[in-house]
Amino acid sequence: MALINEHFLKLQNNYLFSDIAKKVNSFKVTHPKDKIIRMGIGDVTLPVAPAVIEAMHKAVEEMASKETFHGYGPEQGYPFLIDAIIKNDYVSRGIYLEPGEVFISDGAKSDCGNIGDILRHDNSIGVTDPVYPVYIDSNVMSGRAGTIEDGKWSDVVYIPCTEANNFVPDLPSRRVDIIYLCYPNNPTGTTLSKSELKKWVNYALANDCLIMYDSAYEAYIQDPDIPHSIYEIKGAKKVAIEFRSFSKTAGFTGIRCGYTVVPKELNGFTLAGERVSLNKLWNRRQCTKFNGTSYITQRGAEAVYSPEGKEQIQKTIDYYMTNAKIMHESLTACGLKVYGGVNAPYLWIKCPDGLSSWKFFDKLLYEVNIVGTPGVGFGPSGEGYLRLTAFGDRDDTLEAMARLKKWLL
Repeated sequence: MALINEHFLKLQNNYLFSDIAKKVNSFKVTHPKDKIIRMGIGDVTLPVAPAVIEAMHKAVEEMASKETFHGYGPEQGYPFLIDAIIKNDYVSRGIYLEPGEVFISDGAKSDCGNIGDILRHDNSIGVTDPVYPVYIDSNVMSGRAGTIEDGKWSDVVYIPCTEANNFVPDLPSRRVDIIYLCYPNNPTGTTLSKSELKKWVNYALANDCLIMYDSAYEAYIQDPDIPHSIYEIKGAKKVAIEFRSFSKTAGFTGIRCGYTVVPKELNGFTLAGERVSLNKLWNRRQCTKFNGTSYITQRGAEAVYSPEGKEQIQKTIDYYMTNAKIMHESLTACGLKVYGGVNAPYLWIKCPDGLSSWKFFDKLLYEVNIVGTPGVGFGPSGEGYLRLTAFGDRDDTLEAMARLKKWLL
């Protein structure tokens, strides 16, 4: 008899975005002629940069010749991509990494969920609230979250990020072993200054905590004073793992490529208090469970850092951030309270008239034919908010804002 991991039974039946899809599909059945503008799921809409496509075409041609064919690659990633990442994403910011500290993957989401494989099931965790659902759900699967009570998991420390504290989280109310931070933040679109991030690094150093730092949206930062990497803070290599992705930076949502940085000076502990290198554990885990990201994909990712790739991708980022500016100005003009959208492609909107997240979602869908993401789906502190993304087509963005102005004014 095969026994199951019963922690999976604790999960809600559907992932947040599956619930949204069901509601939208139901609407389409009853309103087949209505044009829906989707601003909920954070998927990109512009094509992949020409420099990336050219590099991938070349890599495909290489696979057609015996002399240039590539079979299994290194589980950690090809040196050509790792070197490009270190040079462009870190050395350029005064951060020095060894090649063995960077692990190429099929995306930040996978690594954020899989990193728990190298950590004990009884670690305590803390999350900013609202929070990207994967952080919570992956820990539920591993047995770290406890049981759900009134929308909160009993063994999770929630750190509210609300209008009251300007969406800047306070330190945890009690000590935790693992802390999840995402900046620029998904879903609120807000950021932390260097001094605020330094507070977290110092806390982790003082309390032997591990920080899981998701910086998947760092390419969208406009303010030069906002840190792009947690390793810009002194001492962070001793306490933090950083996750990054090409999905939103370079439109790789359908190609799948990201990377995780696990510094060699970062340690975990045995029950006896012995220090153990997390870099070595993660490397061992990847060698066993991951066969590496495809050669073709990694050549495409390498082209992101070419002069042509940088220029083309920056134009795409500027396009989306112009969408965000249009949305921020339009929504504010409608009398709504809007956060984010300045250093991130997400806008966090306070629901008008005291509406709940799902009630506002339904009204937007049925009365204006616009799809957002209910804030409560990201955690208890998300109730009363709705997330919109700036990844849409420009004409659709303008039409959506015109609809909202006509609806609200």
